Amino acid sequence: KIIGESMVKVLFVCHGNICRSPMAEYVMKHIVKERGLEDKFFIDSCATSTEEIGNDVHIGTKRKLKSIGISCLSRSARQIKLDDFLSFDYILTMEKYNNDNLMRFLKMRGNNEIYINAFNEKVNRLLDFCPNPKDIADPWYTGNFDITFDEIKYGIEQFIEYLTKNGR
Repeated sequence: KIIGESMVKVLFVCHGNICRSPMAEYVMKHIVKERGLEDKFFIDSCATSTEEIGNDVHIGTKRKLKSIGISCLSRSARQIKLDDFLSFDYILTMEKYNNDNLMRFLKMRGNNEIYINAFNEKVNRLLDFCPNPKDIADPWYTGNFDITFDEIKYGIEQFIEYLTKNGR
């Protein structure tokens, strides 16, 4: 059995919310649907920055997901909100830089202890749940959406395994 009775809310975060975090969002939605667990999860994604707000998923992410049969609906990039720190159980970033930007985001909004505590309890890199934790490179710069996909898929599988073992 996985997770227990309550729904697990997962938020994926990257810099712009057009490449890695929406890829992770759609890959995880696909995996949990295949496993019959979609009713156990609420999955979303967002950015740390405002640079891409309102923009759709990057064409490289769309092409990669389409090539393996994962639907990627049209969507608008959004920036993280303070409420996200309280409403999500897990905030999974793609790299340490994203964690640093999230902390900067909080400090710019008053360094409220409740949000700092939520950050400390909920924010991890996606690959922190893997035997060899590391950052996921940004395909915006590398151009390699295949490697990004492989790392994200592996990270999600390890994350689901973690949830299965720990019950949440």
